[in-house]
Amino acid sequence: MGMTQHIRIASRASAMATAQVNWLMAEITRTSPGTVPEFVPITTAGDSWTGPLAEVGGKGAFTSAVARAVLDGRADLALHCAKDMPGDEPEPDGTVCLYPRRDDVHDVLVHPAGTKLDDLPAGTRIGTSAPRRIAQLTASHPHLTVVAVRGNADTRLGLTRSGDVDAVILALAVLRRLGREAEATEIIDTDRMMPALGAGQLALQIRADDQDLLDVLTPLTDPAATRAALAERTLLRALAGHCHAPIAGHATAHAAGELHLAARVYTPDGSAMLTAARTGPDPQTLGRAVAQDLIAQGANDLLASSRRR
Repeated sequence: MGMTQHIRIASRASAMATAQVNWLMAEITRTSPGTVPEFVPITTAGDSWTGPLAEVGGKGAFTSAVARAVLDGRADLALHCAKDMPGDEPEPDGTVCLYPRRDDVHDVLVHPAGTKLDDLPAGTRIGTSAPRRIAQLTASHPHLTVVAVRGNADTRLGLTRSGDVDAVILALAVLRRLGREAEATEIIDTDRMMPALGAGQLALQIRADDQDLLDVLTPLTDPAATRAALAERTLLRALAGHCHAPIAGHATAHAAGELHLAARVYTPDGSAMLTAARTGPDPQTLGRAVAQDLIAQGANDLLASSRRR
């Protein structure tokens, strides 16, 4: 390569995706001054579809088109939210993912009047579409009414202003990336609302043979985030986690190189929950072990029931 390296970054064109791309471009410019990052916006099937996400390929509707831009040469790098990468299909051959520092994994409640989750009266309409959130919220607050909503964060926040819902649950990382963290009413503890696998984590997907780009991105990768991502992705793959799957989990780094991985699998209505947790040094071994613990408790049957919905 010459003195100037152009790096084409493919991502969705939503406000949040654009904010993430802007962050990445600034980081690349900071760590590799001889590079020129460029944004290649991609419109995905998930962006243009307003019906059930499963009908257009589930979470893969957001990530497959972006990854395809790398495989067919329109881009050098695909930027994903790791939580949107499905577990029931393999990542494209010839690609690898790198993981920068992880953002906050918490979910937050946004209520226009500032009312906390435990203080919401019966019948309060909570907007969310994530099966993981629906199952946990239905189990912990059965007196509330969950309203399935789709759309980007701006759209969901707008639903509270229009009166379509009374409150929404979003990821804290999303609000931070949009510069709207102050709108969060309550940060929900992870014991009460376990995060999505991959929550708060960006994934940089590149061609496996692109050594020059790998060299540019290596300073941006975070060892602890990478190990946590590998453990969580291995667990999700072992469970064949799909877009209907009420799966939650979170890996955290401990001293001396140990990782702790906790995970839960729910029925769609939250009436049953399986839980498993282990600590170990190897992320992939740990992910498989926790998945096997859940499978031994009947996770496959619970996940099969969610597929039929």
